[in-house]
Amino acid sequence: MRQLFALGLLYGGLFAEVSANSAVVSPYLVTLKAREANVRVGPGSRYPLAWKFVRSEIPLMVLAEVGTWRKIRDSEGAEGWVHQNMIANRRTILVVGQTRSLMKKPKADASIVAHIEPDVCARLLEIYGDWVRIKADGFTGWLLRAHIWGIPQHEKNRKF
Repeated sequence: MRQLFALGLLYGGLFAEVSANSAVVSPYLVTLKAREANVRVGPGSRYPLAWKFVRSEIPLMVLAEVGTWRKIRDSEGAEGWVHQNMIANRRTILVVGQTRSLMKKPKADASIVAHIEPDVCARLLEIYGDWVRIKADGFTGWLLRAHIWGIPQHEKNRKF
């Protein structure tokens, strides 16, 4: 999902500047819309490259904003800065762990629609209790909320 770049220097002074100027927001989720996106150590193109995303549709959590830059966290806990043009306000999720069964209804004994591999990104359609309805590769169905990344605990029943 991302390519790491080795940073030969420690940029402690830059991080202090970022902290002083960043607008912390209530974390919210977005989707990486660009097929490739640079992630930087600070909010601007003058900051060194930390890594590069090489896949679109990844869910990301926005933690702070500075002008047109967004501080994000990915499903692995890595944080960095991306330009707002690289993200979209639609919602996706990431399947975690092992291969999961996509169910026809939000019940453990419902019929299976498909099997979804780990690291598949899917469109989020609805949250219903412990279940989420998603659309992935032409299949629509339900997964347990515990089997995905991309929905904060406080987010309750709703449609997207």
